[in-house]
Amino acid sequence: MIIWVNGPFGGGKTTTAQLLHQQLPTSLITDPEEIGFVLRKSIGDHPSRQKDFQDYPAWRTLVASLCAELDRQTQGGPVIAPMTLLRREYAEEIFDALAKAGVEVHHLLLHADSDTIRARIEGSMEFPDSEERSEKVRVFRRRKLEVYQQAYATWLGERADVIDTTALTPDQVVAKALTLLNLP
Repeated sequence: MIIWVNGPFGGGKTTTAQLLHQQLPTSLITDPEEIGFVLRKSIGDHPSRQKDFQDYPAWRTLVASLCAELDRQTQGGPVIAPMTLLRREYAEEIFDALAKAGVEVHHLLLHADSDTIRARIEGSMEFPDSEERSEKVRVFRRRKLEVYQQAYATWLGERADVIDTTALTPDQVVAKALTLLNLP
């Protein structure tokens, strides 16, 4: 089983994944972003380079393949994949490939109102030793907020099990996730 934890950038996906992992002793966490980093490094400055690694068909294929292989490795796991997916066609491509491989996918969406997301972004400090690097992350997250809101309004809210995290603690988010997943 794959537990895909989706949501806005800065929305608590990594924290939720780590807390879920603590609650599910046979689980593991995989970070699809790492595949993107490998692709970026491999492609370098080649003319086919994309700004967003999710735009590489290879990223989507490799993510689905890795998740399927990890599911087999863990004999149903679950495998927790915290990753923002905002393009419907990319999510469908990955989830359809997993379904064809016989892998059950639970798509959880950590949602919060815009003011809450903005406050979380502004309060984040990804690199405690570097305000400059942390601000670059915040700039990226701010830029992606409107894209998230559009995806939520058009398809994400319908395609995933939504957990409204606006007024929840991380532990409460995980409790809701476990209930939606029908896991102890």
